[in-house]
Amino acid sequence: MSASFRLTDSTLRDGSHAIAHQFTTEQVRRVVAGLDAAGIPVIEVAHGDGLGGSSFNYGFSHTNETGLLQVAVETARYAKIAVLMLPGIGVKDDLRQAADLGARVARIATHCTEADISEQHIALAKDLGMEAVGFLMMSHMIEPEELLEQARLMESYGADAVYTVDSAGAMTIDGARRRVALLKANLSCQVGIHAHNNLSLAVANSLAALEEGVDQIDGCTTGLGAGAGNCPTEILVAACERSGWETGIDPIAMIEVADTAVRPIRPEQGVIDGDGLLLGYAGVYGSFLLHSKRAAERYGVPTRDILLELGERRVVGGQEDMIIDVAMELQRRAASKMVGS
Repeated sequence: MSASFRLTDSTLRDGSHAIAHQFTTEQVRRVVAGLDAAGIPVIEVAHGDGLGGSSFNYGFSHTNETGLLQVAVETARYAKIAVLMLPGIGVKDDLRQAADLGARVARIATHCTEADISEQHIALAKDLGMEAVGFLMMSHMIEPEELLEQARLMESYGADAVYTVDSAGAMTIDGARRRVALLKANLSCQVGIHAHNNLSLAVANSLAALEEGVDQIDGCTTGLGAGAGNCPTEILVAACERSGWETGIDPIAMIEVADTAVRPIRPEQGVIDGDGLLLGYAGVYGSFLLHSKRAAERYGVPTRDILLELGERRVVGGQEDMIIDVAMELQRRAASKMVGS
């Protein structure tokens, strides 16, 4: 088999969640240099919540994203540098600044039922001469047919590709396959998949997407990303090579980048603990994990109870304030039980 798909490495964006947005310019330089040399065609760099994400609500960055972007663009010899933007968190000027700094791919992300808010941002990306990618987050929450309608909106706005995004790592192999297959059969633009590993299915889901003809796949080196992490780029590349899918990426070089440039940033990455698994089981947004752990410690309630309650309430990205509300409510419930006993 041969594959004509493009791999985007999101370590320096999605991986930001795993380290509380503390990337340094030197880390960015080392990771970009390694990925670029290995043959990765697109490298995403931004705050975990995208352009403009550095804030009290989402977590402040160690280094301003403009500084990280500049270093990434200066370091990459072959790879395109991509950014993520969530309308309402980032604004148009953020996208203009990213383009001025040399970013060439704009990934415009919305909740899977809110594609309509991406129209002006996709149009701006195209006006700026950037490749525009639509990013439908939490895609497991709606049926494939409804996802297709949202993807059609992004395509009509000018998106060059539309992704099904498993933000919670809750998608099964069949779920990934059905979504990609339906989008491929009904869209003229390219189709992508962004998988998280909470159910340990990220590589399997990505390979299933390949069998359905997916055009773009995301990974994070060592899996460094929100929640239990993403599809590990180096493992995906190796699995593709062993399965006969050509990637254009050097698997040995990827192993080296993983071990020397990324693994030292967070050595424990790759272990799916109980909290990470609960994210996938409950269908909770991956970036909520660190916030939930902090709230659990602050209010003296189990992280798992917070995650399960968030799943019951079907919270989505942008509702981080609900984590505190849930933790406080669980604390009150626990106190009431103690008084009652």
